[in-house]
Amino acid sequence: MPLLNSIATPYSEALLQVAEARGESEQTANQVKELLQIWESSPELRNAMTSQVLEPEAKKAALMKLFSEQLTPAFTNLLKLLADRKRISALEAVLLRFLELYRDIHRIALAEVTSAIPLNEEQKELLRKKIQVVAGTNNVELKLLVDPSMIGGFIVSVGSQVIDASLAGQVRRLGLALAKLG
Repeated sequence: MPLLNSIATPYSEALLQVAEARGESEQTANQVKELLQIWESSPELRNAMTSQVLEPEAKKAALMKLFSEQLTPAFTNLLKLLADRKRISALEAVLLRFLELYRDIHRIALAEVTSAIPLNEEQKELLRKKIQVVAGTNNVELKLLVDPSMIGGFIVSVGSQVIDASLAGQVRRLGLALAKLG
């Protein structure tokens, strides 16, 4: 991943710099998240864009047809540049790095929350408030994941901190406590 980061970082920094200068960084960050969702959920798009068979012009034309009207000009230019330089295969890394940089400069903590079932709005808000205390910032972005294999509870990861409030975690801690007694 270090090589991919060394490729992704200059593009990400440039996009962020232009978006900040134009006052479009929040809008661009939201567009990046949307495009990442599309990229991750569409193997057809990923395969087409990373194909060695398609020419850069064809990739650029497809990207413009699909996304140009929904994206800021700076973001559109980034897609064109990546296609022209045959770096579109690094798109996911560029977008992820952009979000890292954006969160860093705006002091936004990313909390990955895995639960057995989807959380309702009240649960999300309560969790957000608890995470704000743990993270030491009022800006918290929740990345919600559902893992039906969890019996109950949730696991929160914020940076290097992990809070395991899952049923399996509680059973494991109980087992360890009982082992110490016995």
